[in-house]
Amino acid sequence: MTDHSYSTASPRPTVRMARGSAPWLVPAFAIAGAAVLTGRGSRLRTALAVPAVGLAAGMVWFFRDPDRGPATGRVLSAADGVVQSVDAQPDGRTRVAVFMNPLNVHVNRAPLAGTVTGVEHRPGGFRPAFDKDSERNERVIWTFETEIGEITVVQIAGAMVRRIVPYLTAGQKVEKGERIGLIRFGSRVDVYLPAGIAPAVETGQQVRAGETRLDDD
Repeated sequence: MTDHSYSTASPRPTVRMARGSAPWLVPAFAIAGAAVLTGRGSRLRTALAVPAVGLAAGMVWFFRDPDRGPATGRVLSAADGVVQSVDAQPDGRTRVAVFMNPLNVHVNRAPLAGTVTGVEHRPGGFRPAFDKDSERNERVIWTFETEIGEITVVQIAGAMVRRIVPYLTAGQKVEKGERIGLIRFGSRVDVYLPAGIAPAVETGQQVRAGETRLDDD
């Protein structure tokens, strides 16, 4: 299968912290700082500070938000992770489901430029995102009106922490690859390709938000 991932002319990426990460980063750094200060002069207390520092470092890694692109594809992946399934739907659309593990970037992006016509939050359960019962999980359903028709993106909460943080509201314009929201701690993102748009990815493939192409001309 042809790799449509991204241009080799990409500028050197920069990394920032994701919007919506402060409620987790601030306490983690406060605990780590306090542990380091109280650990001075004592090997035991220094050793006890290591887990706190490790937790803060893990939070930084989880909430990283690197710049992406420029990408050459028409329809881009909305999430980092592994393609869990590529399923034809009864209405002619194709659902591309991407599972994000805790090591993936959890900031999601718009697959195509257009207008946000809907941002719907649906409460639900909190099964692991890779579980078939995750179809009943809490989610945010995005609808975009684009040059190739309506595209739906569904952010699905996982079993841990279970919080989705949208960055945009209905009526706003969005650029291809623009950040649309954050899911905290393990989750899945589904992109529904319009009828007539063939998928360019397959189950088990690694994808990157804002860079990997989902459609095949």
